[in-house]
Amino acid sequence: MKKQYQSFSIIFLFMMILVLPKNSSAQIIDSLSVQNLNLDIPEKAVINNVFVIGNEKTRKNIILRELNIVTGITYDWDDLLTILSADQKKIFNLQLFNSVEITPLITGEEQIEILISVDERRYFIPSIIFELADRNFSEWWTNQNRSFKRVNYGARFYHNNVGGRNEKMRVSAQFGFTQAFDVLYSLPYIDRNQKHGLTTQLSYVTNKTISVRSANNEQVFFANEEEEVMRRLFSSSLRYSYRGNFYNFNYLTLGYTNVNINEDVLVQNPNYFLHDDTKLSYFTLSYEFKHDRRNYNSYPTNGALLNFGVTKYGLLSSDDFKDWEFTAIANRYLKFNDKFHFATGLTINTFLGKRQPFTSVRGVGYSPNFVRGFELNVIDGQQTIVHKNSFRFKLLDLQYDISNISPLDGFSTFPLRLYLSGNFDQGYVNDRNAIPENRRLTNSHLFGYGPGVDLVILYDIVLRFEYSINNYNEGNFFFNFKAPF
Repeated sequence: MKKQYQSFSIIFLFMMILVLPKNSSAQIIDSLSVQNLNLDIPEKAVINNVFVIGNEKTRKNIILRELNIVTGITYDWDDLLTILSADQKKIFNLQLFNSVEITPLITGEEQIEILISVDERRYFIPSIIFELADRNFSEWWTNQNRSFKRVNYGARFYHNNVGGRNEKMRVSAQFGFTQAFDVLYSLPYIDRNQKHGLTTQLSYVTNKTISVRSANNEQVFFANEEEEVMRRLFSSSLRYSYRGNFYNFNYLTLGYTNVNINEDVLVQNPNYFLHDDTKLSYFTLSYEFKHDRRNYNSYPTNGALLNFGVTKYGLLSSDDFKDWEFTAIANRYLKFNDKFHFATGLTINTFLGKRQPFTSVRGVGYSPNFVRGFELNVIDGQQTIVHKNSFRFKLLDLQYDISNISPLDGFSTFPLRLYLSGNFDQGYVNDRNAIPENRRLTNSHLFGYGPGVDLVILYDIVLRFEYSINNYNEGNFFFNFKAPF
């Protein structure tokens, strides 16, 4: 086991060297148009004013918050273009706009104005819930025999810009395999300087069929004949956020979880909660730091992401679950040219305790940790290391004007990007308990590889089609609905 950890430690150190991108003109992702009044492009320029157009709902200060330029300051022209290109990415990553254009307007000798033009998305989006209840499509298709009893349905209402200040509101009512009711409201800034924010969330979930344990590295589900509710879960959280600069985010979250299970669950797994009771109740306090320099949040092709988190389970003496959990994520995206880029990501997750309630089990196979080729498996343990890699070629990059046929505002264009990918993942899960029925994949080096096709379309939707082979020579087609990392 030490050799496995040593090899992954070397990878992690290498990732840390790569993960912080250097400032250079190579980071410019989009060419900026420059308009002038028959004047030569200057070597230096002073910004007189910044104008924003197209923001019918979004408040101007939300857009200006992302700018790293100041009026009245003299900039070298090349440096200015690099700054504006980075600002263009930050505004787009607010996920409020279909497109963002920043144009320097040369109005005189070394005098310019900045024009920011945005095309707003549709912010209020009622949607129908029709989704699989399982961990991924392959789990449902293969292990669960494509059963439509394992489908969730209902309605979800999003408002991604409630008062024009980038507030997020979500209300969900879900039925089917998992019945869930969820309310979330996020206010990114509660102060005039736009650094402090708050998010609150309430959830209530019930299941008649639940996973009670894992065997042979697969989930084992249970439901009684009377189809009674097997589990009721209530959770609430309050998150405070602090954004000190453009790329650094700090989150402090206080949460409460209450889980009640049917007594038949303890018959199937006496260690489901570890304390021989049908109720599990505890508070949590977590801190997370995120450094995010990705060019596109939904499907990055350049930049880096660093994420570190620590969670304390059990704040009161009466809490039923007490433990510490640590998480570290380091992702790097290297863009070689407009066609080719390479993505690599390392995730480390560890609990200090030897055993956790089954509802808090971690490992490979649970979102977001997976190793290609093992999508059909769950590998449970207290320590997890996953290293993902994708070399991608952009085959198509199209954008269609659908304003003539779209009845809704915010759906005027339909983007379509298609990537071919070559993938290689590896991972390791340390199970301190060495459960015999799961020994095949725990405490051993796992890896998988294969080709894939990634499709990125409207509103940051990502569809992935992959064929992967693991180190046991097991190959299969896999379909996923989001970027791997």
